[in-house]
Amino acid sequence: MKIKKIAELLNTAIVSGENFLDREVEFAFASDLMSDVLTVEKRNIVLLTGLANIQTIRTAEMSDVQIVVLARNKKASPEMIKIASDIDLVLMEYNGSLFKASGILFNAGIRPVF
Repeated sequence: MKIKKIAELLNTAIVSGENFLDREVEFAFASDLMSDVLTVEKRNIVLLTGLANIQTIRTAEMSDVQIVVLARNKKASPEMIKIASDIDLVLMEYNGSLFKASGILFNAGIRPVF
């Protein structure tokens, strides 16, 4: 699924990576534990999280995550946005819960990692 479709489905605010919305993602993973994210071996992943800090962006970079959706109305800091932009990461803000976002994406065809 194209990232722009994910943005539409979740009605997100795109705060970084607007020029990469045609990228494809196949899998989703929802977690606030970045140590769990580091164990994921899939690629083409959207990470759904409520953890809004620099560690989330760095973990996404190390795990080859293409898109991070900050859930629960969390906002990205200017530093997060700058780093996400530097590493070509799409960063979005979503007002709903991780559970709701996961359900919406699952019903739209995004596959779970596990």
